[in-house]
Amino acid sequence: QVQLVESGGGLVQPGGSLRLSCAASGFTLNEYTIGWFRQFPGKEREELVYFLPGIGSTYYADSVQGRFTMSRDNAKNMMYLQLNSLKPEDTAVYYCAAGTYYVPNAPETMDYWGRGTLVTVSS
Repeated sequence: QVQLVESGGGLVQPGGSLRLSCAASGFTLNEYTIGWFRQFPGKEREELVYFLPGIGSTYYADSVQGRFTMSRDNAKNMMYLQLNSLKPEDTAVYYCAAGTYYVPNAPETMDYWGRGTLVTVSS
């Protein structure tokens, strides 16, 4: 059964950090384009970062460049998102995803999604 499960969300103060984890099962992450997205209430999911395995390159949205870092552990079939210098406007549900033919800025082209983990940035 194909599954992605996020963890690591929670409440953090402005300026703080969190590390989100995403565990994959039923398929091999390093064979897919993988990425992290977030969704604000009433809004569409937005792309934060994605990794193209064929090229070996990672692409970040301008809004998180320099603050968020994506990594992966192929041996554990997991990926991570390190969130630093968090701001209240980063409060959202964060999702990991994987896809075969991902089109940048088109979340609907990802094949597999986790259920999301809530990140709340507040003092």
